Amino acid sequence: MAISAPTAVAHGTVTAKLNFTRRPAEGQVAFNYVDAPPAGEPQNNLEKYQADVAITDIRGHESEYNLDRDAFQIIQDVPESKEKAFVDDESIKANYYPEVEKLLLDNIPGSNRIFLFDHTIRRADPNSSRKAVQSVHIDQTAYSAEKRVRSHMGEDAEKLLQGRYRIVNVWRPLNKTPLESMPLGFASSSTLDQHDVIPVEHRYPHGYIGQTAAIAYNPGQKWHYLSGMTGSERLLLECFDSESLKEGTTVDGGRVAHTAFEHPLTRPEHEGRESIEVRALVFGP
Repeated sequence: MAISAPTAVAHGTVTAKLNFTRRPAEGQVAFNYVDAPPAGEPQNNLEKYQADVAITDIRGHESEYNLDRDAFQIIQDVPESKEKAFVDDESIKANYYPEVEKLLLDNIPGSNRIFLFDHTIRRADPNSSRKAVQSVHIDQTAYSAEKRVRSHMGEDAEKLLQGRYRIVNVWRPLNKTPLESMPLGFASSSTLDQHDVIPVEHRYPHGYIGQTAAIAYNPGQKWHYLSGMTGSERLLLECFDSESLKEGTTVDGGRVAHTAFEHPLTRPEHEGRESIEVRALVFGP
């Protein structure tokens, strides 16, 4: 397999331990309290376990994957961002958000409206409030995607819900050198069985309930990563696609399971991963 990333960067197919979740007992709802749980209740009822998973390096084959089949896509040769520091939220919104909006409109055929609703910066610094997530998950479900549209799109929501709507995360490293530490692994949606997907209620103190999905391991899942990812590359992660719910559709996207993982060939001296993910509602066609 051809590798275009620098040879000093850990690359190639590897086997790594990923953290999965067991399905709750029949009739039980998987849950997690965002803050302190009510008296007598656990923080969550999620039972984690590890599985050794082969993760294929797609370096050299980036163009072979797309959102409709795999729910992930690689965009390369992205111009340098106007945002340089990625430390101030308002500066990120002013400089980086417009670039992300254009990227999505240019690379998702038929898309005609984008709404960016938040972003997260993750750093390896021990003092960082957000670090790489090492648990296999999907950020949104059909339930939470609809709630997002209703929450963010106001009086246009009902009309937009009648058409195609998606939630796509735009992920990139912020490191100055090709990424080696804690890369992102992602499973092709076409290999993810619906039985593997475990809806998880996220219960907030004020009564709001959000929903993500944990993932149970299935040997049929096909896992991938992109070695030596740089700041001129973007990884699109499709968390939901309303088209995939239609009967007879050929779209299998909209549920990309993903997780950070410890690459077994990462050099000890390599800098820790820094990254930003921007979450977007994508409408059309």
